[in-house]
Amino acid sequence: MARYDEKILNALLDSFEKSVLSRGENKVKVQIPFPFTKRTVPEYFNESSLAYDEIHAVLEETEQKGFLTIVWKKGREGHIIEKVLLNTACVGAVYAYLNRTPKKENENRHLEILETWESKSREMPVLGTFVSYLKQRIEEGKTVKEFIDLSAPDRTEQILSALFQVESNEESCYIREFSIRHFGDSKIFEEISGVIGKIMRRFRPEFAHMDTDAILSEYRIYKTPDYVYFKGEGKLLLAGKDGSAIELSLLAQGIGISGADIKRIRICGKESIKKVITIENLTTFFRWEEETSLIIYLGGYHNSVRRELLRMVYQEIPDAEYLHFGDIDVGGFRIYRDLCEKTGIMFQTYHMGIRELKTYENYSKKLTDNDRKGLRMLIEKEKEEGGENLETLLYMQEKDVKLEQEAVSILCYNTRRE
Repeated sequence: MARYDEKILNALLDSFEKSVLSRGENKVKVQIPFPFTKRTVPEYFNESSLAYDEIHAVLEETEQKGFLTIVWKKGREGHIIEKVLLNTACVGAVYAYLNRTPKKENENRHLEILETWESKSREMPVLGTFVSYLKQRIEEGKTVKEFIDLSAPDRTEQILSALFQVESNEESCYIREFSIRHFGDSKIFEEISGVIGKIMRRFRPEFAHMDTDAILSEYRIYKTPDYVYFKGEGKLLLAGKDGSAIELSLLAQGIGISGADIKRIRICGKESIKKVITIENLTTFFRWEEETSLIIYLGGYHNSVRRELLRMVYQEIPDAEYLHFGDIDVGGFRIYRDLCEKTGIMFQTYHMGIRELKTYENYSKKLTDNDRKGLRMLIEKEKEEGGENLETLLYMQEKDVKLEQEAVSILCYNTRRE
């Protein structure tokens, strides 16, 4: 049987906690109503349901307890309920009846938790900013439900602890290992990793457009083994081995090297490498062929492992041409800019221009509202910096188009074969 008294009393308390009454800031008398409509209590208006009589009986009993007042439609008692009003003088008894902790108590408990984390978070950019944000919002009576549940302080502790451990992590590990190490359970961190990613995107601008897995990989925390894929010209030598090298040109689909081994990689046969090409998407990496080129799969946003690799390659082959091939869309150009900024290597965009947009226009897509917003921001940055991609971005804006990398790579590949 539905507990209509609990449902309605909880809804009344929800409204009460959002009102000035709960903070004692009301200057005039304020009522907390729960209207009876087909949206709020659909079964009450369903003639084939037995809920009508049941609701009357339950709420009349609840009224006798002093928790609420029933307002009957047109004053006809026992006929149709128009709304019920919370008896704010008995609100404490209502909380006790529902075994529910008042919001104010939850807020105070959270402020205590945040106080303990303030000193710990001073050296942690995201955690420190997040703690300050929560503290200010709670003190001002504003909602924080986007990130935490005030009724679940233990979960908030886990989230804050996870942020601290992520930002201070220096050892490569997998997500479940990380979870066991810090929570004694392999699944806890996975359960909260979504909100960790959300917090990171909100309070660290450089992560704004990255998914959670990519963000965690920045802190050497991986969902699966982190591989970097190579193909094309040159030879790979693993330091510490017998000196034999892997001839990349003999491997049509290239080879993947785990992140743990990347630091041991050395590039040989450098004289044959005229271009270093980073590729955003895996399908294109497998498809793409280019003479005198070392081709590296980035996998969207690069992480610390890939950055270290690219810097090493640049030191070994500083005279090569450095090119980046990605989607011709907002995300693709953001990844390109991020690549240049974080590696310090002046890559040039490759097959990401107006020519490709025109040539493969039959495979293009319309921009979304988010695309248009992001494109405007990119255009402003390019104008400020005198970037070389301004004409392409303006063309995309004017023609309302974007193009996936795979469309370019497969059609280029087929053309070459013909």
